[in-house]
Amino acid sequence: MKIATILDQIDLGSIALPEFQRGYVWNRDQVRSLMQSLYRRYPIGSLLVWVTRADGAASRGDQELAPGVVKLLLDGQQRITSLYGIIRGKPPRFFDGNAQAFTGLYFNLEDEVFEFYMPSKMKGNPLWINVTELMQTGVGRFINRLFAHPELASRVEVYIQRLTAIEGIKNIDLHVEEVTGEDKTIDVVVDIFNRVNSGGTKLSQGDLALAKICAGWPEARQAMKEVLAGWEKAGFHFNLEWLLRNITTILTGEAFFSALKDVSSQRFQNGLAMARDASNYLLNMISGRLGLDHDRVLGGRYAFPVMARYLVLKGGKLDNARERDRLLYWYVHSFLWGRFAGSTETVMNQDLKVLEPVDDALDRLIEQLRLSRGSLTIRPEDFAGWSLGARFYPMLYLLTRVCGALDWGSGVPLSANLLGKLNALQVHHIFPKALLYEHGYQKAEVNAIANLCFLTQGTNLAISDSRPEVYLAEVEKRFPGALASQWVPLDRELWKLENYREFLAERRRLLAAVANRFMDELLNGSPAAPATISYSTTLGAASVPAVEGDEEIRDLLDWLQANGLPRPELDYEVCSPTGEVLTVADLAWPAGVQEGYSQPVALVLQEDKDQVRILNQAGYRCFTSMDELRSYLEGLVGAGTGEKGYIECL
Repeated sequence: MKIATILDQIDLGSIALPEFQRGYVWNRDQVRSLMQSLYRRYPIGSLLVWVTRADGAASRGDQELAPGVVKLLLDGQQRITSLYGIIRGKPPRFFDGNAQAFTGLYFNLEDEVFEFYMPSKMKGNPLWINVTELMQTGVGRFINRLFAHPELASRVEVYIQRLTAIEGIKNIDLHVEEVTGEDKTIDVVVDIFNRVNSGGTKLSQGDLALAKICAGWPEARQAMKEVLAGWEKAGFHFNLEWLLRNITTILTGEAFFSALKDVSSQRFQNGLAMARDASNYLLNMISGRLGLDHDRVLGGRYAFPVMARYLVLKGGKLDNARERDRLLYWYVHSFLWGRFAGSTETVMNQDLKVLEPVDDALDRLIEQLRLSRGSLTIRPEDFAGWSLGARFYPMLYLLTRVCGALDWGSGVPLSANLLGKLNALQVHHIFPKALLYEHGYQKAEVNAIANLCFLTQGTNLAISDSRPEVYLAEVEKRFPGALASQWVPLDRELWKLENYREFLAERRRLLAAVANRFMDELLNGSPAAPATISYSTTLGAASVPAVEGDEEIRDLLDWLQANGLPRPELDYEVCSPTGEVLTVADLAWPAGVQEGYSQPVALVLQEDKDQVRILNQAGYRCFTSMDELRSYLEGLVGAGTGEKGYIECL
């Protein structure tokens, strides 16, 4: 079938994209390679389509399908989408991705190369041809332009041949293989898809489950994205798989997506609403009672499906403050010990099974966690982690918000009730980073949890890089008790640089003691605990607390969003298959920036050779500066001249 005919059939709704297909993920290098191959008439492979009845076919986008049968693209989406974008000058109706990957493609008539538009190189140069304009208007207009330049007269015939070759790409025949037959159920077709895409991104059980849901409710994926966007506005970043897991556990009491096989579309819609409301209730509860009020300190995301199921079994709300605190006791311990870091679904199913009958379910849930851990007592060495990605970092933030910690510049309590979401805390290194690096300390010690505390922005700026033995003494003089409120040892000998390691050891001891006291209050009750258990099932807009170093990362996140690239995981724990934390990257794409087509990518600021070695051994492409990473990413969207980032995949 000719390429032009394929594009016409897309416009007519005779060729479409199945709902289970993921979005467009190619970058400009791949688009250039495709066009170069077609220009030279190299083979680019065949297409594979699933021929099925249009009535009831689950396809992506809002275009009405042609009556009768429709051909759903199983293999060839990236190639056909790229060609559609270049030839039509716009994305197809089923498009979901970064249109910059195929926008502004030019061809040099002399060098016979394809490049994306750069004004300094191409503006006013008749040898650079806009490929989309050529495809839409034909060769004639460009021939007239060439004759307007006498200096090109001797090469016009060659240039015309090259223009004709490009326009002729529309008439290249692509072999189309068809999957047909009444026996070709969506399960069979997805299996075929996975086999032919073995070099790319295979469909997960979640994709398969969602594909079945979309067959009966085509708007399901978009409805889920709208829920995710609401959380995004509130400062919490969740993904589609996480939301689907919540829906699955709420509706079925099972963690495996295969449990959705018999769930009707209407029941799934109800499940989405329940998952949204339950998650909002839990987020408000965790924020209000624990002070964990933004994405960077929200631990234990995969505890949410278990808690959401429990909440729904309770009718959507908890009975009293003691029940709330015991549920939060389990939640905090689940992320402190990496309850769901290994085999997520298997462990989650263990917890889901003890929720019914719901009476005394929390006792069983806590006991199960205790048996798996052996002991739930927090030890000083548990605070030996480092960086904002360490499991005990949220615990440090939690203690600051709920245990009476005071700001060192004003003496004002940094409580959850006082600050709410309208104020910001900043991470402060008690022993300044610059001072520690200057004296030879390595990254893990410099960024140790026990060297971190939280202060208001003004206080953090005022202290800056002051020596601890100087500014800590001043804080204690101005606001007696402020240091102790943040569990800083009061032995002034420990404030000296040469005693830094001893300072860390003593502060870990103090942090462990207060953490155990607080967790005991959650488990056994405290007269001081807030009694409010009425939490909203809606979330307000975010005012995310600032974190030191965030400005550079936030700039990157804004740039990624503007360029259609996926958001990375921040402070990402890289774990062994057994759930052991190997290291923490400042940010990472565990499945690659171009998911399934490229290797995992990680950023490590303040280079640490051991950290880089561990990430490399784990299969990550590791960058050690924001500039290096930006250069790599700019190469993917053609925004710069950075190195090529992805393997070619036609």
